[in-house]
Amino acid sequence: MATAAPAAAAAAADCRRRAVLAGALSRTSAAFLFLTVVAVAALVSGRWIAATTTTLQGRLMRLPTTASIPAAAALHPEAEHPHPQPPRPSPAAPPPPPPTLYSISCPAALLNLSHSHPTGAPKTSQTLARALSSSSTCLPPPPAPAAAAPSSNRSCPSYFRYIHEDLRPWRAAGGVTRAMIARARLTATFRLVVLGGRAYVQRLRPAFQTRDLFTVWGVLQLLRRYPGRVPDLDLMFDTVDWPVVRAHLYRGKYADVMPPLFRYCGDDRTLDIVFPDWSFWGWPEINIKPWDALQEDLKDGNNRVRWMDREPYAYWKGNPSVSATRQELVKCNISSTKDWNARIYAQDWFKESKAGYKDSDLGSQCSHRYKIYIEGSAWSISQKYILACDSMTLLVTPKYYDFFSRSLMPIQHYWPVRDDNKCASIKYAVDWGNSHKQLAQRIGKQASNFIQEELSMDHVYDYMLHLLTEYAKLLKFKPTKPPEAVEVCSESLACQAEGLEKKFLVDSMVKSAHDAGPCDLHPPFSSYELKMLKQRKENSVKQIEMWEQRDLGA
Repeated sequence: MATAAPAAAAAAADCRRRAVLAGALSRTSAAFLFLTVVAVAALVSGRWIAATTTTLQGRLMRLPTTASIPAAAALHPEAEHPHPQPPRPSPAAPPPPPPTLYSISCPAALLNLSHSHPTGAPKTSQTLARALSSSSTCLPPPPAPAAAAPSSNRSCPSYFRYIHEDLRPWRAAGGVTRAMIARARLTATFRLVVLGGRAYVQRLRPAFQTRDLFTVWGVLQLLRRYPGRVPDLDLMFDTVDWPVVRAHLYRGKYADVMPPLFRYCGDDRTLDIVFPDWSFWGWPEINIKPWDALQEDLKDGNNRVRWMDREPYAYWKGNPSVSATRQELVKCNISSTKDWNARIYAQDWFKESKAGYKDSDLGSQCSHRYKIYIEGSAWSISQKYILACDSMTLLVTPKYYDFFSRSLMPIQHYWPVRDDNKCASIKYAVDWGNSHKQLAQRIGKQASNFIQEELSMDHVYDYMLHLLTEYAKLLKFKPTKPPEAVEVCSESLACQAEGLEKKFLVDSMVKSAHDAGPCDLHPPFSSYELKMLKQRKENSVKQIEMWEQRDLGA
């Protein structure tokens, strides 16, 4: 094998090692070649050296003993006995640039939380009212991505399919008209219009506490998370607890005036379109943090006490005065004459606010094996906090549902409790759980896994986007800005807020656009699927009732 010599000494040594070259080159020729290369190296330029070396290589490689060796192999010291080499990987594509971080453009003093009073909230919020009456100009919305966002390659949780069910009446009616939206105004709290990624709000009547503020804020964060993805739309939103669009009033020819009214809950007799509630972005009046932070608190709370080491009773803490069914629940508390296995605590929010909410920390309320969920005047936001606690949830027969609870299953995620015989039903559930600890623990764990994994803020935003997108498809008109509506944006709200309102708004603010699309929405349920789901739930509840009747004689 011939080797190109970068220096004369290497060429001479190579010649001495190669017997095949001995017959072709004499020692004199090798010496002459050595002296020639040294002289050339000293006198000529680098380019000339390279050309000369190439010429010499060509002459050596034309010798009969090396003519059959490819040039690349001849230049490699292991060419005679080559080792298998893995294919050289192609250069990795450079990582995509990180998303641009959003910021709030307002005077620094307005964002300095230490100048506010974060431990308290004003009795009546004026934040949204001030934003709607101010002359501040919102910045242009974030630009839409140049290319379509890649698929998230993940399926939406099963409860997303109820989006199709909530909108089915208007799809059957041929769409949503301006007249329908005008009729929804009768009870709506505010009107929301989205045009080109900008949000416009018309406040129709005051909301309870800050429900309207944090609901609007949630939509603004959706616009920041998915720039250019939220379609133009026009909707009415009612922040009152109970649904009001009675299904029986809008049958037949009256479907033409069926109002599409958004709210936080619905029931089987109404058509209200359910939407994630305000507390996902915070509830300053009772010091409930935004959901991302609260989920971490609940996760930590679950780890403080092992399930087997928890109090073997059913726990509930809340405001009993809001409904008759909660007042009945109080009677299930332990007394000098009876123990129903329940520990009931009335919540005095005025007293709690004075004490800095030290006794209402949700993360510290995972100390019992069983927790009770019971509705208030309608559905209660406490459901997600109770289900997240690893404790087996004892769910008193509900009348209402929110956007995620329709996919919860009896015995899988909770234990059903009879509303007409609460105390005995609760006692039976606790006795059963303490006799079947592994099963009770598994029910509690499946519920908390559901809340942690399928009710993340990623899924909350994806639900909002899919719902608003499907709703916008039904509009039979092109949305326009109402004369009374005012543009709102993250800046106009956060800069006007104070205390806990400001803190929770800033804490829940979307910091950058999402680099992928939402989860993939499944098609609507078939009538058969809905029938089977309903039958499965009813059969599970009947099974529990049969056990109770058998063991209690009730």
